[in-house]
Amino acid sequence: MGGEWVSALDGAVREIVDPATEKVIASVPESSEADVDRAVGAARRAAPAWARMTPGERSTRILALADKISEHADELAQLESRNVGKPLASARSEMDTAADDLRFFAGAVRTLTGQLAGEYLTGYSSMLRREPIGVVGLIAPWNYPLLMAIWKLGPSLAAGNAVVLKPSE
Repeated sequence: MGGEWVSALDGAVREIVDPATEKVIASVPESSEADVDRAVGAARRAAPAWARMTPGERSTRILALADKISEHADELAQLESRNVGKPLASARSEMDTAADDLRFFAGAVRTLTGQLAGEYLTGYSSMLRREPIGVVGLIAPWNYPLLMAIWKLGPSLAAGNAVVLKPSE
């Protein structure tokens, strides 16, 4: 939270189990409502600075995340395979897709423009505006936990929003 790994306020922990072996592969904080409130508070504090960044600055940071995924693709694929129970080859290809998708959003952020949407009422013009809305809550499901998180995280960050992500259990 706020760039730091934190424990749950009440110390609760969830064991992550490999569905193929039923062995515990990790332990993570089990968040409560109070933990979510704490995360939203941190995101609200971070939101103004992130929204003020230029598209180029946001793009650079999203590209850095894509590079980290590429750099650790084998390790991440192993974890994804063990976490979800999918074949390693499938999980490995998802790492390439995740990095590529982030690179797409990093490029797209540099081309966010408003468009004239047309005249809907006499004397009024409508325009599409792409601007941050603040804090965005994201939920990633179990079947593609990393890819689904990336598909939500990338455009949210590119648009200048702060994010609270609830990953799949």
